[in-house]
Amino acid sequence: MKKRILLINPNTSQAVTDLVAGHVRSQIGDRAELRAVTGRFGARYIASRAASVIAGHAALDALAEHGDGCDAVYLACFGDPGLFALRELSPVPVIGMAEAACREAAAAGRFGIVTGGAAWEPMLREFVGTLGLSNRLAAIRTVAPSGGAIAEDPDRALSALAQACRDCHEAGAAKVILGGAGLAGLAQRLTSQVPCPLICSVEAGTRAVLAAAAAPPEPSARPTPMESIGLAPTLTRRLAAPDGALLPHTDPMP
Repeated sequence: MKKRILLINPNTSQAVTDLVAGHVRSQIGDRAELRAVTGRFGARYIASRAASVIAGHAALDALAEHGDGCDAVYLACFGDPGLFALRELSPVPVIGMAEAACREAAAAGRFGIVTGGAAWEPMLREFVGTLGLSNRLAAIRTVAPSGGAIAEDPDRALSALAQACRDCHEAGAAKVILGGAGLAGLAQRLTSQVPCPLICSVEAGTRAVLAAAAAPPEPSARPTPMESIGLAPTLTRRLAAPDGALLPHTDPMP
């Protein structure tokens, strides 16, 4: 049976979802089915701590609403808002774009991260720390346009992105991650302008989620049922019955 992957974009930009899903589908070919969903509420594109926290809620909401029948979940947002909470509630593997890219890059030595939006630098340093990879992080460089703005007009940002990647290499990075859903596909366009390998975070996450979907399922501890008020009905039921609200690998995803 073909594996089924749920891609969650916890931003509320359908254009970004379509951009990422197109790149993921071209990468997975006929190896899996992909369902891509967009956050029901929150920021158009995450560029602050407040937006990231809201996006974590939106990701949980999307899992509860659309998770039935999937073999793996791809949190397709650099910074991985809600990643660990999703893993707590999901009966199938959850892959975060940022974690997958950082672990792939760290396997080669010290790495750098380039992304859009200045607010992301301290947030990403903290995130890399939660992965235990701070000693492998050579540098983070941001460019002024947000990832959403880059997605709308990538040509305008290419020069700044290339310079930021070169700066990371000069700071000691053996590889540089081009991070962000809105930057999907740009690593290939920049590779000739940078003296070290580039990792597209969208592609790194896709590789990781394909591997996770194909791996044998692993048992995991389920969280304690939780009463809640004011949440979407599907998420309320999921929190109240963590063992039964989602059904992995049953009926095809619509």
